[in-house]
Amino acid sequence: EASYSRLLTKLSESDILEKIQEEVVLQAISESFIIDDTIAIDATHFEARDQAPTKEEKPKAEPKKRGRKPKAEREQWLKEQAEKEASLPLYEKKIEAQLDASLTELRAEVPHDPKWGVKKKSEGKNEFWFGYKGHLAVGASSQYIIQSLFSSGSLNDGKAAIPLLKGIDERLSLPMICYQAMDAGYDYNPIYEQVHRMGHRSIIAYNKKNESEAIGFDKHFAPTCFREHSYRYDSYDAKRETLKYTRPKECIDCPLANEGICQKVYKVKITTDLRRYAAPARGSQAWKTIFKRRTAVERVNAYLKEFFQLNNVR
Repeated sequence: EASYSRLLTKLSESDILEKIQEEVVLQAISESFIIDDTIAIDATHFEARDQAPTKEEKPKAEPKKRGRKPKAEREQWLKEQAEKEASLPLYEKKIEAQLDASLTELRAEVPHDPKWGVKKKSEGKNEFWFGYKGHLAVGASSQYIIQSLFSSGSLNDGKAAIPLLKGIDERLSLPMICYQAMDAGYDYNPIYEQVHRMGHRSIIAYNKKNESEAIGFDKHFAPTCFREHSYRYDSYDAKRETLKYTRPKECIDCPLANEGICQKVYKVKITTDLRRYAAPARGSQAWKTIFKRRTAVERVNAYLKEFFQLNNVR
């Protein structure tokens, strides 16, 4: 048992398994086993065998002063907050801090210690566990693990996306990839920005975050006519990065159709708001079809737990 423990320690301190995995992927690419146009990204959790530490009671915070801070006091507070943010470890900072960090730095600073994690189930209840998370980027059709990341259970799923994306971009040659599909847990502006920098398109479920309703647009951010009928997604111009919408079908019998009130064609650049405007457009059948491919990573996660003992880690 001591020899086995020493072996595990050596493996955990080296990147040999990561290099072997990368060699396998590169060989699969060269032999045309991986020809995916969509990458699916998601995380899965698994418990540690370590005994969970007792919960430390945090001291009660002093009650905050009510009302607006004076200008001088606010400026000092903002300065202190900026200094505090700058001193934090990379994965405790906001996600946008990862955009300009190198891949080497991103992978080196991933927290690996077992921690308490929480996930909201579909019924709305929270599930807690003490352990780790595995973050995977999987080919949607080949189901090859293109990139992976191992972290503490407390790491937010969204904070693992940019390291995975940069790994795909910098370590592998996959010119056929066009889409990055993720669930609503990855709905952060920096992730859209990273995908756009790679020349790919984001297919990420929208997570409404205390946002007011967009006036003149439907829930999928398609423009609406004077009578609030949604324009229909027509096409995407990749050269100009522009979505094209055409008149709603209800306009055929609309008495206002010839009054010049509503546009016949509506165009919008996705760079106006990468989070709201996807290509193909949100809500379209094409978008839904691509998003369904995301289930590939869920299947791979299930295979790893069921057949490869991912649930039985030390």
